[in-house]
Amino acid sequence: MEDEIIPVDEHLVLYSVHERFAGALYGLVKRNQAWLQQSMDWPRHVNSAEDIRKTLQGNYLLHHRGYAKMFIMYYDDQPAGVISFNQIEPTNKAGWIGYWLSQELQGQGIMSRALQAFIHHYARSGLVRRFAIKCIVTNQASNHVARRNGFTLEGRLVQAEYLNGAFHDVHLYGRIIDAEDQ
Repeated sequence: MEDEIIPVDEHLVLYSVHERFAGALYGLVKRNQAWLQQSMDWPRHVNSAEDIRKTLQGNYLLHHRGYAKMFIMYYDDQPAGVISFNQIEPTNKAGWIGYWLSQELQGQGIMSRALQAFIHHYARSGLVRRFAIKCIVTNQASNHVARRNGFTLEGRLVQAEYLNGAFHDVHLYGRIIDAEDQ
């Protein structure tokens, strides 16, 4: 199975998931754990590089079977975050996008550049035409990324995500890009 690389610009590259990234990604998650837990549940379950390695192994299989796609973002040759299709619906050509970026790299347009490269790469391939982002309403940064990148707010799901002991409302964003428009 061949790994994928999506070059974004001279500073930013997306590398498809592989267990060789476990140590670097673990370090990044640990440095950002408290901050990440404000918007996502999974960081509190990361206790070792082995936890990350197992997750990467599972995602590697899903990536190469076409049911999900996970990329590690590298900015200036350092791990910066993750962008992924947490789920791909092949029949509907729909992909559910998830992303996170290290706190110290926020506000530099890195996530927007990664997102644009990611969605256009998969629109051109014909694998995905409907791109969806779901994020809790209070995660202003993720909501801004979706809106800045041409996603339309399609709805609000009430108490749809359990996080830190409470249910939260979720915004659902969508964008359609057909392969022939690329």
